[in-house]
Amino acid sequence: MKLSRLKAPNTYVIIFGLIIVTAMLTWVLPGGEYQMVEKAGRKVVDPQSYRAIESNPQGIDAILMAPLNGFIDAALIIGFVLIVGGAFSVLQKTEAVDAAIKTLAAAHEKSKLVRIATIPLFMTLFSLAGAVFGMSEEVIPFVLIFIPLALALGYDSVTGVAIPFVGAGAGFAAAFINPFTLGVAQGIAELPPLSGFGYRMICWVFTTTVAIIFVQNYANKIKKVPKKSISYKIDEERRKALHLNQKFDKISLDRQHKLVLFLFAFSMFILVYGVLVHQWYIKEIAALFFAVGIVVGIMGRLSATEITDAFLSGAKDLIGTAMVIALARGILIIAQDGEIIGTILHGLSNLIKDVHPVVASQIMFGVQSLINFFVPSGSGQAALTIPVMAPLADLVGVSRQTAVLAFQFGDGFSNLIIPTSAVTMGVLALAEIPWEKWARWILPLEILFFVLSLLLLIPPFLINWQ
Repeated sequence: MKLSRLKAPNTYVIIFGLIIVTAMLTWVLPGGEYQMVEKAGRKVVDPQSYRAIESNPQGIDAILMAPLNGFIDAALIIGFVLIVGGAFSVLQKTEAVDAAIKTLAAAHEKSKLVRIATIPLFMTLFSLAGAVFGMSEEVIPFVLIFIPLALALGYDSVTGVAIPFVGAGAGFAAAFINPFTLGVAQGIAELPPLSGFGYRMICWVFTTTVAIIFVQNYANKIKKVPKKSISYKIDEERRKALHLNQKFDKISLDRQHKLVLFLFAFSMFILVYGVLVHQWYIKEIAALFFAVGIVVGIMGRLSATEITDAFLSGAKDLIGTAMVIALARGILIIAQDGEIIGTILHGLSNLIKDVHPVVASQIMFGVQSLINFFVPSGSGQAALTIPVMAPLADLVGVSRQTAVLAFQFGDGFSNLIIPTSAVTMGVLALAEIPWEKWARWILPLEILFFVLSLLLLIPPFLINWQ
């Protein structure tokens, strides 16, 4: 199954439809604006400065030019996303990550400790991948590896899907580096890259722990009573068809793979150092990832053609994301040119201005979760919502870091269940698990994540998280 087929075309139709709706709103809503003031070294909305001004209705010409205008306006973010996508594609081409996971899988036969730690260890690795570089579509091939592994360990296909998919999803939602969601959102919100790292690490630990406990408890139950599995019948057929005892016997992590993984890990250290010490921003981070793609490709003994092809392939896979960002930014441009952003912010702030900032941040989380159903693209959703949510946060007493965290939770956790997510449906198609069965299975975890999100949005207000 090609990843390109897993893209949800309705996303683009929905966002372009929102461009049209926004243009129509410029004919209905009155114009209004806020004054910007300097605060702590950055420009923020002065909540007391709203005033009505003459509107500027947008016509068909503005609608048709919105995608290109959005592309131009968001060029830095779009270029960053494409370069990072290309670099990670080169890393995958070296097969170092694949070999590392398979080597760890083979070790479970030799050590009781490894057998006990298998699920927590793998889910932590995938969660780190989600938190660091936003593993999403990349999780799909691992399903083909972890379903046989789970069956060999006495579990079921659901466990085989959950280890990589839920693991990466938990990390994605509580990311502390992920350039595709956190990086884009912080850039739009005018926050320094990787700022708020400490509390996001705490959130990551909590979400990953909840995910691991949920999956481990389920796996233990299935190992005791296999017939309780929702995939029991198909698993019986798979056990007969697969040669499970020979799965990963000949897989080893060679010196070349170790070198590639070390270089990648070292580059992540450089990224953190550069941002914290030298205040790197999108351009510098993109340059680092570009260099990483070249170096790991050479160390992975790829030819110049293979490196180039892999890089272009990775960038090509994210063209859809780039278009979503451009279209979403086009919505903002239409609203800005129509002079209705101030009016919208004023209206939204009136709805929650008397609500406690903690409740306001929790409402933001709920709104982001609903939006994600229609726009299941992290970068696109960030480009669509953060320009509104960031200044709105200023108005209602919520820090922009908290607004970004509410976006992360809303965008991330619901990805594990919504049928509009191409990754979710692709994973379930590979596993041959009907969506409705998966939804019933994961619903209790989604409820846990929802409650956890509400709780984790409380401390930022108490500690004045900026």
